[in-house]
Amino acid sequence: SFVPGNWSKTYFEWMENIQPWCISRQLWWGHRIPAWYTEEGEIIVAHNEEEAEEIAKKKNIDLSRIKRDEDVLDTWFSSSLWPFSTLGWPEKTEELEKFYPTNLLITGFDIIFFWVARMIMMGLYFLKKEPFSEVYIHALVRDEKGQKMSKSKGNVVDPLILIDKYGADSLRFTLASMAAQGRDIKLSESRVEGYRNFGTKLWNAARFSEINECSLNKDFDANEVKYSINKWIITEFSETKKQVERNIGEYRFNDAANVIYHFVWGDFCDWYLELIKPHFISGSTHVKEIRNTCAYLIDSILIILHPFMPFITEEIWSSIKERDPLITGSWDNNYPNYKDNIDVKNVSKLINIISGVRSIRAELHIPSKEFLELEVKTENFLNIFEIEDSSIFLENLAKVSKINSKEQFSNRSAIFISDNVELALKIPNNIDLRKEFKRMQKEELKIKSNIGGIQDKLKNKNFLSKAPEDVVSENKDRLEGLNMNLEKIRQSISLIEKLTNNE
Repeated sequence: SFVPGNWSKTYFEWMENIQPWCISRQLWWGHRIPAWYTEEGEIIVAHNEEEAEEIAKKKNIDLSRIKRDEDVLDTWFSSSLWPFSTLGWPEKTEELEKFYPTNLLITGFDIIFFWVARMIMMGLYFLKKEPFSEVYIHALVRDEKGQKMSKSKGNVVDPLILIDKYGADSLRFTLASMAAQGRDIKLSESRVEGYRNFGTKLWNAARFSEINECSLNKDFDANEVKYSINKWIITEFSETKKQVERNIGEYRFNDAANVIYHFVWGDFCDWYLELIKPHFISGSTHVKEIRNTCAYLIDSILIILHPFMPFITEEIWSSIKERDPLITGSWDNNYPNYKDNIDVKNVSKLINIISGVRSIRAELHIPSKEFLELEVKTENFLNIFEIEDSSIFLENLAKVSKINSKEQFSNRSAIFISDNVELALKIPNNIDLRKEFKRMQKEELKIKSNIGGIQDKLKNKNFLSKAPEDVVSENKDRLEGLNMNLEKIRQSISLIEKLTNNE
């Protein structure tokens, strides 16, 4: 079977409508064509020279008057033997017995007939077995504008230069994260640079763990953790690992890479590490369990990230303590999952509240270090404090200094909903809402003007017919980005209108 499945049609199209092909090549290297010619034009085909001479003798042909074909078979005759010739064939070796047939071949679409089909032919002919059961057709790597790379165009991306500049892991992760089935990769240096930053984020997380003396005790059991944020992060990792395994099993390497990326950067670094920082400062009763959990998660991340970023993960793994290399380690660890636990649900609620506060801050350009007051309806007030250490986290991560119980929200407050609970962020008096409103209106007009200009271009038939494909694509991408920005601006304007109407 082929992955993606549409390549099966290409394969069978070739096989069911097969045509004669020229098999001879004028090269120095290769399997020389096993044919000898007499002066009378007779052809002798044999396994080797000795056998050819025996055939000639039986036909009373003078051996000095036969000459072997000087051409060689095309390269695919040699390549087609690869699945078993590398294992010692034609001898019956242990390696041949153990490793043939294999399960997966990874290759490009342009040699499905030349290589894939011929390996299958040779495997069936010589060993009576297909050499592999699945064929994964990988993407073609193009330049950042989607053009096929060529020396004449000058758009060839040299992987060695990218590796020297950003590291092999960054390039490897970039290719994996963009390897969507059936879609070519548009490789840009900025993407590789972005994933270099991801590697730096991982280094910093490991360094944070080390500075705060996070280490894994032998008696630590992830099934026995008590603290809510530890249960939450272990559950998030367990869910991530399941998705990664499923995606790898389905050869959706881009989905697997992106799931890991979002967990490491988002859930672990941006949330978990920020949530545990206050505990290291205060020396709370949860510190011992937090240190074990953090070390446990660092190890777990290194394991699932290793196939995608082998060098940096191996380096961090060995720097934590002396142990066997990561590449020889175990993958199949059972991770507990507390997703139905009330503590885990409460942490998710808390994160949603913090995100809501941050969103309003950004929309109204409220300084990130300015402390604000959060208002909660009286009937929901106690629910907030069901979340363990909620006031500490809201103070440190959202700069909320007070949580007030209210029958009715203040007039000058921005209402938002989190997990079906209405909350409101009190807007300080030093924020000039009318001035902010005018600024956003000007920004809205500017964005609308830019959108109109691009839309006119894309409606112009002359532009669409004459402009290079990459220029048209670039304008479409710009239009999409501008529309997203316009939507955000309109949301902010709507929020300010509500606030000013209440004043």
